[in-house]
Amino acid sequence: MSVFNAQSLISQLENEVQQTVANVQELLKLENAMLNKQPAFGKWSIAQIIEHLNSYNRYYLPEIKTALQKGLDEHIAYQEQYSSGWFGDYFTKMMQPKEGGKIANKMNAPKDHQPVAELDARKVLNEFIARQTDLLQYLQQAHQTSMAKLRVPISISKFIKLKLGDTFRFLIAHQQRHFVQVNNTLQVIAPQTVA
Repeated sequence: MSVFNAQSLISQLENEVQQTVANVQELLKLENAMLNKQPAFGKWSIAQIIEHLNSYNRYYLPEIKTALQKGLDEHIAYQEQYSSGWFGDYFTKMMQPKEGGKIANKMNAPKDHQPVAELDARKVLNEFIARQTDLLQYLQQAHQTSMAKLRVPISISKFIKLKLGDTFRFLIAHQQRHFVQVNNTLQVIAPQTVA
């Protein structure tokens, strides 16, 4: 288990989300064709990667909102110190990119989180930015209640619940992991699309 100053953890997560939004705003400068170009057969395009993240946000953000509302409604007090749960800490660390942006464990996405091949790339990226705005709002609300006492069911099993703080950590680590994939994809497709 990891122990954090709750304020510092929330600030760190907010900074990571803001950096992610800045990265997506840069991606919006690319043409749709580039955003939908797969780097190799069977590999995801940038639009597919972001749509995969959108699918997680569609599940987790309403669950986070519900947990936060419960905390506010029930006056569950904010705690200065946050101790992660064993399960949440394990999954977050497994998901996080390693030093130098390396991905240690390759994973297959669950079937319901696999994107289709052709997407409206601009719509996908704009949805992602909108959901990151929601995520930043929820991180702000986390200052008003306990990230340790509130629980969020995970997407693959509603019976397994993570602490709210671990849910934030996992969701943002998952995004960071896939932005390594976005950068790797850009390195492959950019030379092929430059005139």
